[in-house]
Amino acid sequence: MKYLALILIFVSVFSSCSNPEARKPIVRKTSSFMSESIERNKLLNKAENAILLQKMKADSLHQYTSSEYGFWYYYDVEVSSEDYIAKTGDVVFYSHEIKSLDNTILYSKEDLGTKSYIIDKEDLIAGLHDGFKLMKEGETVTFLFPSHKAYGYTGNDIIKPNQPLTYTVQLLKINKLSENENN
Repeated sequence: MKYLALILIFVSVFSSCSNPEARKPIVRKTSSFMSESIERNKLLNKAENAILLQKMKADSLHQYTSSEYGFWYYYDVEVSSEDYIAKTGDVVFYSHEIKSLDNTILYSKEDLGTKSYIIDKEDLIAGLHDGFKLMKEGETVTFLFPSHKAYGYTGNDIIKPNQPLTYTVQLLKINKLSENENN
């Protein structure tokens, strides 16, 4: 009986010390969600662009420019081409107004007041982040932003989710980075 117990212990010890077998990884299918999300966003973007193009076509008073950043704009007040355009680290002071595409004022200049922004160093909606890189001190520009360049799918208390917007922005002052470091 002792020998049988010793043999069983011996067999169990040496058989349990074998190398473990690798398990196959668990594959979770998330690609369908991502694919559906991408397709939904492409359709939304296409629909918004059609609405924005229709708005621009109906506006015979302004000459719109398509930006490389994915929005359109026109100058209400344009200054000479030799003036300075803000660069990374510069501080811009600006006022702006936000309207829906039917020209309903969502936020007036008075509501928003004068704001400042450090170019490429602070969070801001993508449209303004890129729009300031097209502006010179003293200019007023009206931007047409698709929703992904504004408040996106979240919106806020007043702005609806996926709402394209019109921003009229006045760039009041640019403090160049070298000036900022001296202050």
